Amino acid sequence: MDTSLLLSSAMVAVLVILLPTLFHLTRYLGASADNPRKNEVYESGIRKTVGDSFERIDVRYLVVGLVFIVFDVEVLYLFPWAVGLRDLGVSALVEMFIFLALLGGGLLYIFKSGVLRWT
Repeated sequence: MDTSLLLSSAMVAVLVILLPTLFHLTRYLGASADNPRKNEVYESGIRKTVGDSFERIDVRYLVVGLVFIVFDVEVLYLFPWAVGLRDLGVSALVEMFIFLALLGGGLLYIFKSGVLRWT
């Protein structure tokens, strides 16, 4: 029998036996405190999530999420650029500063318009 096949089947056997055993041990030996406060639903700063499905939710949660996504995608462009900066040359450096200036302008607009103000 091939050693890699033997090793992989031994690993599968250990996982099939070990994982359920560990789950049962933590369930029976672990501490459990069941109280109403622990079981309360809490999502994204909203305490009450049970009720009418047509209840209005504050739009600021959506706006903050969209702003986060925009500036998170910025990192996806910055990282490969920073890795290959030596090979790309000065023109890539200028282009990235233009890109960062546009994003900085967008962030300045967001702050000036008061989108992130919660009061």
